Amino acid sequence: MHTPRPSLNALRAFEAVARLRSMTLAAHELCVTHGAISRQIKTLEETLGLTLIVRSAQASDPTPEGARFAEGLSAAFNLIDASIEQLKPEPLTLSCSTSVMMYWLIPRIAGFHQRYPQTELQFNMNYDQIDFVRDKISVAIRANTIEPPKDALTRQLMDEWIGPVCSPAYAQEHGLATPRDLERAALLSTRTRPEAWSDWFSATGLDAVPQEAAGAYDHFYLLIQAAVCGLGIALVPQMLVMNDLISGKLCAPFGFVRGPRQLVLWVAPHLRAHAEVKQLEQWLIAQMNESLKEMTAFLATTDKADTRGDAHWHAAGRASD
Repeated sequence: MHTPRPSLNALRAFEAVARLRSMTLAAHELCVTHGAISRQIKTLEETLGLTLIVRSAQASDPTPEGARFAEGLSAAFNLIDASIEQLKPEPLTLSCSTSVMMYWLIPRIAGFHQRYPQTELQFNMNYDQIDFVRDKISVAIRANTIEPPKDALTRQLMDEWIGPVCSPAYAQEHGLATPRDLERAALLSTRTRPEAWSDWFSATGLDAVPQEAAGAYDHFYLLIQAAVCGLGIALVPQMLVMNDLISGKLCAPFGFVRGPRQLVLWVAPHLRAHAEVKQLEQWLIAQMNESLKEMTAFLATTDKADTRGDAHWHAAGRASD
């Protein structure tokens, strides 16, 4: 007996509704009307003889059978999309946070273009979870605290080293000679990492200063600018402020310690064999290693009394090859 086969459009419509829990959002994603999505779902349910979606005023939720069906369809559609990407790849796209882009990548990106002048490199400003195929991302820089996409190829880059930084004038004005002197300082933080000061006190083994943060900023790049302008002392990753330390805009009165996070590289599995993806991956790892060499050289030529404060100042460990 011949079993009726549902249309591909109906399967697409159902997968989108089950994933987004909304017919309206599914219609927007697929560039069709709400009515078209509703008709496709109804036709699919009639063809299969099952209720797949439970509709309410607030959402369109899949039934248990529908959820299992949608999971298989999502995997199948991702495989189809990945196969197409292998034949007609999108431009090379690197995803990273805005702060990493501004403070670490932009000062170095000209070197990539000089080395690979024929390669078109695009950027995705994001620091959360991604879908390589749906978001058209080739490579992503992330902290290891963020769950990678399924089947992502993960490369260790470096340990994240963290420490308090401020303008030299602010450090002198507030007499920041030991961590206990932080009681006299305005502690700055970010809303994206409110636990940063706790991480630092825990990593150093010091008792936390009983003081509320004086200001919270939405992003690290705003936090760093506030520290440069003398608004307080900020707890930041070393890699984001290395250039400002070298230029003298900022100082690190108590140095840096190894924090609880590591930086990792995610590589899209369906693009792993592409020459441009390999080039970008190798270039990023090399640049991380070069950053560490620059910091080591800077430390070797910097007067300890002016910039280190104590033995907690270290350069981070070497990035993996």
